[in-house]
Amino acid sequence: MKPCVATREAMLKTSHRQLATSFFQARSAAPPPRALWRSSSSAQQLRAVQCSAAEMLVGVGSSVPETYLTNHDLERLVATSDEWIVTRTGIRKRHVLGKGETLAQHGIASAKRALEMAGIAAEDVDLVLFATSSPDDVFGSACQVQAAIGARHAVAFDLTAACSGFVVALVTAAQYIRAGTFRTVLVVGGDALSRFVDWRDRGTCILFGDGCGAVVVTANPDPEAQGAILGMEMGSDGEGNKHLHCTFAGDGLKPLGDGLTPSSHAAYSNIYMAGQDVFKFAVRTVPAVIDGALAKANLQKDAVDWLVMHQANQRILDAAAQRLGLPADRVVSNLSQYGNTSAASIPLALDEAVRGGRIQKGDKIAMAGFGAGLTWAGAIVRWG
Repeated sequence: MKPCVATREAMLKTSHRQLATSFFQARSAAPPPRALWRSSSSAQQLRAVQCSAAEMLVGVGSSVPETYLTNHDLERLVATSDEWIVTRTGIRKRHVLGKGETLAQHGIASAKRALEMAGIAAEDVDLVLFATSSPDDVFGSACQVQAAIGARHAVAFDLTAACSGFVVALVTAAQYIRAGTFRTVLVVGGDALSRFVDWRDRGTCILFGDGCGAVVVTANPDPEAQGAILGMEMGSDGEGNKHLHCTFAGDGLKPLGDGLTPSSHAAYSNIYMAGQDVFKFAVRTVPAVIDGALAKANLQKDAVDWLVMHQANQRILDAAAQRLGLPADRVVSNLSQYGNTSAASIPLALDEAVRGGRIQKGDKIAMAGFGAGLTWAGAIVRWG
């Protein structure tokens, strides 16, 4: 005999209450071990959604091309000088991809170094995020990294937010972990903007270099632990796109091209940057985004141990340090050796500082990225 409507509704309500109770009990329980449940099927690895946990940063790595151009090399390309470049930017050299070299190769190398430091196997990575504006493939480079390092259980995708990309990706990774969706996320930040530079334009060719950096973010086994990202602030202003962009260079209506020859290849223009406008934007935005992140972390400026921000211009770094009241020796800067590596600049600097023994476990770091879009992102992060 079929149950009456009232009985059926009562059964549904009871079922929903049981599901809700189970869900909230799971969220309040201690995090499970790092290894997620997988099905016995080798063809399909199923992930169970786990209870939420706090994130922690446990490994970092980086990689840059061997080929580099000094300011003196650029003197042979454009009307400039080493003194002019250093005075205005602080840059002395920049690494660039060689012939046949790819961005993914450096993403792979930096990822492997970060995983090695973390002591985590690639097959335990649940998500690979590649923050980049210049992938080797228009469909993205994250999957290439995922395959090459052996992260066979991970989903992988690119995230584009220009020079703010690494901080945006780091915040995204933390949200996946806090939601209980994933336990280990590999965040890669990298760009090869040398591909899109007019090497006869001294306003841009002196600035950009290529490289990658990576950080491993994983769930903290301590259920009472606080997340590594103590506070964050992000924003965008599409009205500012006119000041910094690298646009599609095609004419459109490609299907209606004349003749029977193959269609022309797609292409992008070289980078356009209104230098003074972007500089003013950065000087105005960086202090505000750091202040916003500090406020959300409920911290004062004197709580910050290190400043690790986007390496675009030494004058911007100095202004941010002065605003925070940090001495020069607490500012991580490798701008002179790499130039502006876009989404790679923060993890590159972080890697050098951690491996060099400057940044220690428990140190609080102020991070800030800013760039095309226009976009900006800041975070107060605890290392280790």
